[in-house]
Amino acid sequence: MPPRSAPPSIGASPPADASSGDAALTRVFVAYTVTATLWLLFATAIGLLLAFKFGAPDFWAGEYFSFGRLRPIHTNDTFYGWASIVLVGLAYYVAARSCGTRLYSTRLAWIGLALFNLAAIAGTVALDLGYNWGDLEYREWPWPVRLVFLAALLVTAWNLIGTVARRTSDEIYLSNWYTIGAVLWTCVIAIVAVLPWYQQGLGMMAISGFYMHNAVGMWFTPLALGLFYYAIPKVLSRPIYSYALGVLAFWTNLMFYPLLGAHHFLFSPLPWWLQTVAIVCSVVMLVPVWGGSANYLLTMRGRYRDMIHSYPLMFIFVGVIGYLFGSTQGTVEAFRSLQAIWHFSNFTVGHSHATMYGFISFAAWGGVYALLPLATGKNAGRKGLAMHFWMALVGSFVYVIALSIGGTFQGINWVQGKPFIQSVVDMQPYYVWRGVGGALMFVSHLVFAWNVWRMTFGARGDARSPILPAGREATA
Repeated sequence: MPPRSAPPSIGASPPADASSGDAALTRVFVAYTVTATLWLLFATAIGLLLAFKFGAPDFWAGEYFSFGRLRPIHTNDTFYGWASIVLVGLAYYVAARSCGTRLYSTRLAWIGLALFNLAAIAGTVALDLGYNWGDLEYREWPWPVRLVFLAALLVTAWNLIGTVARRTSDEIYLSNWYTIGAVLWTCVIAIVAVLPWYQQGLGMMAISGFYMHNAVGMWFTPLALGLFYYAIPKVLSRPIYSYALGVLAFWTNLMFYPLLGAHHFLFSPLPWWLQTVAIVCSVVMLVPVWGGSANYLLTMRGRYRDMIHSYPLMFIFVGVIGYLFGSTQGTVEAFRSLQAIWHFSNFTVGHSHATMYGFISFAAWGGVYALLPLATGKNAGRKGLAMHFWMALVGSFVYVIALSIGGTFQGINWVQGKPFIQSVVDMQPYYVWRGVGGALMFVSHLVFAWNVWRMTFGARGDARSPILPAGREATA
């Protein structure tokens, strides 16, 4: 049965790149990618240091190198330095290319980049000096710093909407639904997160769950999914399998995701009905997750063997599988019976890396490897692509599996009422494997930085074009 696709009138595949040769867009894309890569190296170097501290708590001890200060630096810079900046850069490129026009304002793009970096730098310095907003995961930055980040979001939203409004086609291509939706919704949650009357008592707890989970599901996830809807058809030279599935996934994600954050606070003083609603929404999220994943995988159907010749497609494929597996795992974790074991354990740390690394980072890398050569005319080297892919894949697999197993043992120890120190002793070998996996991941990031250099300012590499010929069907 041949793949179904929507009629051209509703944009089943991206329009032709009418804006190719846009030097201003290329400079913006390169700048976002390069600065995001620098944040990736910094944030994951901090993460690697933290991994060693689990096995040797006195390693590199000192006021400014304490776990309590470095851990939020690692998470916030990964979120808002690396992932946010690289995905916004890709969103700008996708918006201009899919709309057949130029960016609404390259000046706004540069202002947004400066604001994103200013927020990340100021937040990092503040956290290391001991100034923070309290123990509120992913929003430890002091509120003035988060206002700078909100300003960056508003600038980005205005620029993306302005670009899409100048499109040459009647319909808005599906990628832009996701990216504009992501920026607008994140503006909402960023505003809610700084309103002072929500920062006390149970209200603070409820908003913390709301912000923490929506920072992943309504910011990074739609940006990555919008990238998939452009990059997969582009690389394969074929339309997306089903436009209707993409629309269904978009609206169901928007409908159900905002309410599931409270599943992080099961058995807490939050109202029982709110916890139950969060569990129900977590289950219903299987609709957009499985529907969207099926759409991407069916688009690739018949071309899986082509991944042998296309590392960009391999990165994207792992990103899709990471989205499917990590999100489904999140649904399973939301049940009270399993939360009783896994909550507060290292299992949730493994889960967060399965999603933010296995899904978001692999999606971003696939997008950069697929689209940056089209903008600059330079490819990375084949060995560099292979080294990055396999070290990142194996490292993340070791990391997630080690913490998933160790975290389960942790939770069982707690449920059985054993002394807390027993769970610490039982986790020791898994912390070692965490460090091994983290080391592989960090080295892969060094290789990625080298590949970015070759695709921008360095010597051209010998990798093949990221775009596969149309009609080249291989046996799945």
